[in-house]
Amino acid sequence: MRADAQRNRARILEAAFAAFASEGLGVSVHEIARRAGVGTGTVSRHFPTKEALFEAIIRDRAESVVAQAGALQDSHAGDPAGTLFAFVALLARELAADRGLAMAMAGAGIDLEAAAGGPGSDITATIAALLDRAQQAGAIRPDVQAADVKALMMGCVDHLPEPPGLDRRLDILFAGLRAR
Repeated sequence: MRADAQRNRARILEAAFAAFASEGLGVSVHEIARRAGVGTGTVSRHFPTKEALFEAIIRDRAESVVAQAGALQDSHAGDPAGTLFAFVALLARELAADRGLAMAMAGAGIDLEAAAGGPGSDITATIAALLDRAQQAGAIRPDVQAADVKALMMGCVDHLPEPPGLDRRLDILFAGLRAR
């Protein structure tokens, strides 16, 4: 890819990320092009559909979040429940700050597993692996499934008035997940 085309693609992704994060999936391709300083044709050459653009952003965000799971395992060595809780809290904070990612996690028109389900970017698989480790250690209730954690986390993020509300909700979630 030519250098100018690479720069345009990067500007489009940056503008689209900011637009989707602040406004959700309803932002138009025309608005993204305007913010990137390019024409809508340039956006379309790189991303034939708005969904393709959003999927590229989601894949990038998912890879970033999943990569952080390894660091969390290192910092919570010997505490698999702590690793799971730290990852869920990290993801919840990302979702609270990024309406587009939250909409994708909630299944609002984008298949998150298809967009970011490959190796190194599968958020649901990461939750499942961390959950399994914590359950094997006896720290998390054995009846909890990854889908439960995902749904409960989404409930923590939904309609948040302010970040302290998120911390309170996460504390309640984590207390409910712990083995008795």
